[in-house]
Amino acid sequence: MEVGKGPRPQETLSAAKNKEDVEVGYVGPPPAQNALNRDLKGRHMQMIAIGGAIGAGLFVGTGSALESGGPASLLICFIIIGIMLLCTVQALGELAVLYPVNGAFFTYSTRFLDSSWGFAMGWEYAIGWLTTLPFELTAAGLTIDFWNDKINNGVWVTVFLVVVCAIQIFGVRGYGEVEFILAIIKILGIIGFMILGIIIDCGGVPTDNRGYIGFRYWKEPGAFRNGFSGFCSVFVTAAFSFGGTELIGLAAAEAADPRKSLPKATKQVFWRITFFYIVSLLILGIVVPADSPNLLKAGDSDTKDSPFVLAIRMAGIRGLPSVFNAIITVSVVSVANSCTYGSSRTLQALALHGMAPSFLSYVDKHGRPLFCIAIQILFGFIAYVTEASSSETVFDWLLALGGLSSFFTWGSICASNIRFRKGWRVQGHSRSKLPFQAAFGIYGSWVGLILSILCIIATFYTSLWPNGQLGTAYDFFVSFLAAPLILALYILWKLWSRDWKLFVRSHEMDLNYGLREIDLDEVDEVAPPERPRTWKDHGIGIVRAFF
Repeated sequence: MEVGKGPRPQETLSAAKNKEDVEVGYVGPPPAQNALNRDLKGRHMQMIAIGGAIGAGLFVGTGSALESGGPASLLICFIIIGIMLLCTVQALGELAVLYPVNGAFFTYSTRFLDSSWGFAMGWEYAIGWLTTLPFELTAAGLTIDFWNDKINNGVWVTVFLVVVCAIQIFGVRGYGEVEFILAIIKILGIIGFMILGIIIDCGGVPTDNRGYIGFRYWKEPGAFRNGFSGFCSVFVTAAFSFGGTELIGLAAAEAADPRKSLPKATKQVFWRITFFYIVSLLILGIVVPADSPNLLKAGDSDTKDSPFVLAIRMAGIRGLPSVFNAIITVSVVSVANSCTYGSSRTLQALALHGMAPSFLSYVDKHGRPLFCIAIQILFGFIAYVTEASSSETVFDWLLALGGLSSFFTWGSICASNIRFRKGWRVQGHSRSKLPFQAAFGIYGSWVGLILSILCIIATFYTSLWPNGQLGTAYDFFVSFLAAPLILALYILWKLWSRDWKLFVRSHEMDLNYGLREIDLDEVDEVAPPERPRTWKDHGIGIVRAFF
């Protein structure tokens, strides 16, 4: 089957309706083809939500952000991105509980926004994960240099690549179990650091001659650094650190009971953002000075210069830096594992919609999209470029291909939810029929969309004027290459499909495609009449969303 000529979702739906014991509006391969397994339990979903994407972005990348923007900029930017993610995940939860389909947000963009935009988002998201894997494998190898820098990094790349391959043998259940265990390790590590950081700040470490620190470093060298440019530069690090939060939506298609597990997992994101990011970075900013020369090298995946490790070293504590470095190694392996999952499921969904070569839609009897996994593993071999003298330039351009994918993905999720709500209302369905409603409603989706756009603008500004001065073409495209790539993908599908409509109209949306365990016609008959929501209703909804 040629690219672009695959079965349309409606055709797949019709084929599935002829098969017994399928859900209403089943989405997936025709009955003759294997489907992805639904082996993810509630505990897997919750741990993926809480700690699944915590990795080098938080543990290492925040060092360069602290140096360039200062502790206040670091905290404010992460709070802004955190608010955006809260709104985005709530919107994603509303869609994914109702439509737990493979491809999730790519599929939602195709159905509720525009097929060309969905094509661009799907491929950009897949490219983002494909190009991140070699970087994470290299970073994992560099964490070993903390203990022994005499062994060639290529050896460790091989070891970690074999580990990633081994996990894939066990399918989605393997992914879930590994993420469950590694997330627990990461969570315990962050909680331990927060307790230790408070003790350090209060002067409770005998080997630390600084005594009581308080907010000394917020006064000197200062809470903000490098002005507005420094503030904007932190947004990119924050986005990279939060990247992968949306994986719970992608995992919904392989969850055993998404209507129960996904709302619980969505609620956990609030605690992850509040405690594991905001609180830990607040403590980090008060125990590590932003003008430390070690922070200048913290963006190079060298865990010797991780701000978390640096905080422990500055306190003169022996042994603990090695423990925390081991946690960072675990985190990087976790993100590498997520790379394989995110790219393979997105590529398989693209193929099912005829937007990628048809062989990529193949799923074996164990529920594994083998060809998609193989492509991701092949990209992992790019990590051996680390042996070349020009490896830094290669990785710069690789990461540039998907550098903005998070902002565009999150914005598209929010826009899809806005358009979905419009189509839901226009086609005569009441809000009360939704099995899960976003805590902030349509207003939260607007907030998430606007913040995503502002973050893209901030990235554009720092790409043109890095460090407050006009940069080079290299500086611009290394930071902003993903934007013209997305535009090119969008135009490519417009020309290929010859679908010149700018968006899907509300009355044309197929609201039955992808439903699991719910029949809209039956619910319409029993749904109570909808009444206007009061401020009390909004308050109760927000509280229930987090507890």
